[in-house]
Amino acid sequence: MYNSILKNGKAEIEIKKSIFIGRAFFVKSEDEALEILKDIKELERSATHNCHAYIIGEDGLTQRYSDDGEPSGTAGIPMLEVLKKEEMKNVLVIVTRYFGGTKLGAGGLVRAYTDAVVKALDESERVVRKIFTRTKIIYDYTFHGAIINLLANENYKIIEENYTDKVEVTIDIGEDKSILDKIRDMTSANFKIEILKEIELPTIGGKIIY
Repeated sequence: MYNSILKNGKAEIEIKKSIFIGRAFFVKSEDEALEILKDIKELERSATHNCHAYIIGEDGLTQRYSDDGEPSGTAGIPMLEVLKKEEMKNVLVIVTRYFGGTKLGAGGLVRAYTDAVVKALDESERVVRKIFTRTKIIYDYTFHGAIINLLANENYKIIEENYTDKVEVTIDIGEDKSILDKIRDMTSANFKIEILKEIELPTIGGKIIY
């Protein structure tokens, strides 16, 4: 379980005619982060600076940043600090600057790069990514209506349904396994489960975002 983002996001701010374009990306590896960074540098090759920071892995041990020519400590580190403060993992942030002719000073640069990252994260939607168990539930047709109603009331999304001699319904189950106890009670234990795989999914307020 870790804090991250739902999707890639982009935001733009202007300070004393300098344009700062903040971008946030969900990444699963350092290689993926570096490939995206390469693409953005090519896309924004006419920019004055393309600064970045990222934290990779649920343990957060892979941390990198770059000022890309800005005064030392005014861009990459502040960007990384935003990620660390929000305990973000598997996130790459890039801030592109087009110089507007007026120097902002060290404090001004820190604020600008910080704000650009925060706004990019806002556009990306903050989530908590958790591990769920994709589970197939197999039962007799007799119980179908009651089980479907139970799953709906408990806010479970049905991933897949199959109808053969039995009904097969696939759902994602988190740490709370009480839904299986309820189905067991409902069917007098006359059902089976098949564990398909573990899957990482984004959640907001405990609810899965598909």
